[in-house]
Order: sequence, then structure tokens, then C-alpha cells
Amino acid sequence: MAHFKKWLRAAAIRALKTVAQTALAVIGTTALVTEINWTVVISSALVAGLASILTSVAGLPEVDEAEELEKRDE
Repeated sequence: MAHFKKWLRAAAIRALKTVAQTALAVIGTTALVTEINWTVVISSALVAGLASILTSVAGLPEVDEAEELEKRDE
């Protein structure tokens, strides 16, 4: 259970960073703030967050490295 909690925390942090970066990128492509299509910004950011979570299923280096360090310390 401890491994899952570490993975979930790391995956959530990574996904939130991805969502924020994607939102900034989509907003940055707009010339004026009044021209921002918020539906596109939100949907793009959510899709990027979902892709990040799905990619994290394959493994997260930060979780794997932490576990290896714990094994060395034992």
C-alpha cells in the first residue's frame, strides 16, 4: 500500500504540472486575453493530465529511485 501511495502522489504532482504547462502553452498562443478560447484551454489541459496519468502507469523514476534508496539503507 505504501508503494501505491508514493506512486499516486508522484503521478498527481506530475499530472498537475503537465496540466499547468499545457494551459500556459495554449493561452500563450493567443494574441489577446479576450481571444482566449477557455474551452480549448481546459480540454487540452485535461487531456494532457490524463495522458500524464496513463503514462505514469508504466512507471515513475522518482518512485523507483526512492524505493531503491530505501532498499540500500536496510
